[in-house]
Amino acid sequence: MNTMTSRAQGEGEAADVALLLEGTYPFVRGGVSSWVHQIISALPEVTFSLVFMGSRRQDYGEPAYKPPPNVRQVVHRFLFDPVEEPPRSATDKAAQFDAVAKFHSELRASKPGQIMRSEGLDQIMRAMGDPSGIGLGDLLHSDRAWHRICEAYQRECPGGSFLDFFWTIRTMHASLFGLGDLARCVPAARSYHAVSTGYAGFLGAMLRKQRGRPLILTEHGIYTKERKIDLASAAHLPGDGADGQGFGRRLWIRFFEGLGRITYAEADPVISLYDGNRQRQLQDGAPAERTRVIPNGVDVDRFRPLRALRPPKPPLVIGLLGRVVPIKDIKTFIRAMKTVFGQIPEAEAWIIGPTEEDKAYFAECTQLAATLGLGDRLKFLGFAAPETVLPKVGLLALTSISEALPLVILEAFASGLPVIATDVGACRELVEGRTPEDRALGAGGAIVPISDPEATARAAIELLRDPVRWKAAQEAGIKRVETFYTRAIMIDAYRQVYQEAIADVK
Repeated sequence: MNTMTSRAQGEGEAADVALLLEGTYPFVRGGVSSWVHQIISALPEVTFSLVFMGSRRQDYGEPAYKPPPNVRQVVHRFLFDPVEEPPRSATDKAAQFDAVAKFHSELRASKPGQIMRSEGLDQIMRAMGDPSGIGLGDLLHSDRAWHRICEAYQRECPGGSFLDFFWTIRTMHASLFGLGDLARCVPAARSYHAVSTGYAGFLGAMLRKQRGRPLILTEHGIYTKERKIDLASAAHLPGDGADGQGFGRRLWIRFFEGLGRITYAEADPVISLYDGNRQRQLQDGAPAERTRVIPNGVDVDRFRPLRALRPPKPPLVIGLLGRVVPIKDIKTFIRAMKTVFGQIPEAEAWIIGPTEEDKAYFAECTQLAATLGLGDRLKFLGFAAPETVLPKVGLLALTSISEALPLVILEAFASGLPVIATDVGACRELVEGRTPEDRALGAGGAIVPISDPEATARAAIELLRDPVRWKAAQEAGIKRVETFYTRAIMIDAYRQVYQEAIADVK
């Protein structure tokens, strides 16, 4: 098993909160990781342990963050690293296979958005990771498992590739069995806090069943929705037919939908960053009485001094702070800059964010910039701390096709920088306001359609060419973040969440 544990001060003591983190902190920089580090650092009276789940070890470098002193332990698990195939158990596990079959039947019979409660699932989650439960060896070598897979194949995709079906099922279940092994290594904690559904959420639901501790869920974006976007944009998946829409995508979508519903059934509270995402959680099966909205917040005092560092006349530099990955739609930003440069010849564009997460996509972006003849006026700067770049740009752009409540917009406002953002997640209410009182402050920039380079370019040109409008947008953004989105508001809310979760836990 490729689980690695490092221990800090207080070894052996139960942490107040175990954070369950998929593909983010402490290995990957970005909005969610920044939020996690902020929560831990701002609550020194709360002790944490970290449980990180990644894809393969080779996909990650060294940790990007040094955890604060109140982090007691760190556990790493890479779910898709090769593992030595375990032998089949000598014990007959007919009852466990019956429980799995019962759960699958209940899942197929349930309606989309229905809360996922199942006696079969309860039995499975309590036994996962236990030698008496079904393990990867049983899946690979058991006659019962073979017959179950053959039955599922005939039901789900008769006529499709059996080999593709088998490997899809194997990959799905191997990752879940890996979580079962991981559950045995998770340090003792008074509560668990999953920062997504998916694998992190399923682990949290399993720990909730096995250890009887509270599970908190925070979704920055809606995990199931984002995985659907990833699956839709994938060039090929095992099981694809000639039209690229085979059973593989369908099975993976149902898999992630199921993980989400299982997490919603066990978590209390279920937290989102804005009401639009809360409504999506309700549609996907979250109980309304458990849902809660806690917006992101930023340390305004950290960014306030940057306002004085910006030149009197806004620099003709448009910056995009974000990872160079498809969901950020960097290509739309690059195409928009072709138009901007044509209208404002002295303008520059900076893409500021890690480029190593999707190297193929980064190569496509650099090729697109070269094809459009943007030259060195469009720069890929790699990761940089926001404080070092925000005073040097005159406009922040966000062209994502999916977001929740982006911290980068709040950081830009706090530093005195207007924003152009696509109409996704909470971006519109951040830029234009949510309540009548909020909207009265004015727009902190402009909202543009998804994947629309021309609209993005027009909004950038209008703001950069109109000093009066730029100044009004700057003032509106500053007032909005200082009134509604401070770090103190957010931290107080999570302090209360943790106090409620561990109040009766010894």
